[in-house]
Amino acid sequence: MTRLKSLLAAVALGATALTATVALSQPAARQRVAAPRAPLSAEDKALVDKAAAYLQGLTSAKGEFIQTDARGRTSRGTFYLQRPGKARFEYAPPSGLLIVADGSNVNVQDRRLKTFDRYPLGSTPLTLFLSRKIRLSEGVEVTRVLRSADGFQLFARDGKRQAEGSIILAFAGNPMRLTEWTITDAQGGRTRVQLTSLAPASGLSPSLFVLRDPNRRPERS
Repeated sequence: MTRLKSLLAAVALGATALTATVALSQPAARQRVAAPRAPLSAEDKALVDKAAAYLQGLTSAKGEFIQTDARGRTSRGTFYLQRPGKARFEYAPPSGLLIVADGSNVNVQDRRLKTFDRYPLGSTPLTLFLSRKIRLSEGVEVTRVLRSADGFQLFARDGKRQAEGSIILAFAGNPMRLTEWTITDAQGGRTRVQLTSLAPASGLSPSLFVLRDPNRRPERS
């Protein structure tokens, strides 16, 4: 499960509650006492609600991303989203990584290493982003809202404070869209994901959300 969470944090979409909990679900290396923070203003809360409504509207979407990890290494990929329950994350060559949520399970295939892992969707952070109802107020605490000339950023952390780490979600304002997120893990390492494109997509093929274990032999009847 640790490997899966690391992969999901590096990718994708999650964007949202998904990416927040991906970053924040790692066990804390040590406990820290957080300084008191000023509560969000009514205007801040309105932007949080606006972000949640926008993400809720992405029932079917496609996009591309550029990922920069804590060591400065970059990779590219494409993602597809079909809520509820389905998503596909593809890394471009030379990476051999492919992650597919099929509505019940999250399947992780590494073609270069020739490995295949499967996890129940409900036990992964993806379940929050792929659920029918997107909520940024459950399990995630938005600690700050920062406005800019062309949009705004949401700073968030684990709402239950059981883990260290944080995420920054960046949105463009007009037209509104998710542009990037930056994850800081418990050790201080940062992973930045820039969305070079993100748009609603209709008519996605059901085959995009099917991934079978290539190493598994067919069952005999």
